[in-house]
Amino acid sequence: MKVLVVDDDPAMTELLKLLLQQASAEVVTANSGMQAIELVTEAPPDVMILDLMMPEMDGWEVCERIRKVSRLPILVLSALDKPGMVARALDSGADDYLIKPVPSGVLIAHLNNLVRRSNPEAQAA
Repeated sequence: MKVLVVDDDPAMTELLKLLLQQASAEVVTANSGMQAIELVTEAPPDVMILDLMMPEMDGWEVCERIRKVSRLPILVLSALDKPGMVARALDSGADDYLIKPVPSGVLIAHLNNLVRRSNPEAQAA
């Protein structure tokens, strides 16, 4: 499973990269919304983990732009725990929403589920 992790905090992308690599995932990271969109179009991953609160281009805009060109499964991982924020993310094109902090096993199970649903032939890690 190839995962694109998008967060403006490099420490968070590195932490998620280490965690997901332990689950045999191939991990690519981006620290901006624009970089994420470029990576999706150049070398599409199987699934994306996206933070909402980023400067310049927030996660909602990233979702909307990616939805115009791709059906890539998007899991929002955010500290925002308000129902309106969750609904807005899902309405913008996200497929799933988890609140930080999340147990690693739960995160990996959600990623596997998204990949399985989007491509039944793909082997989830």
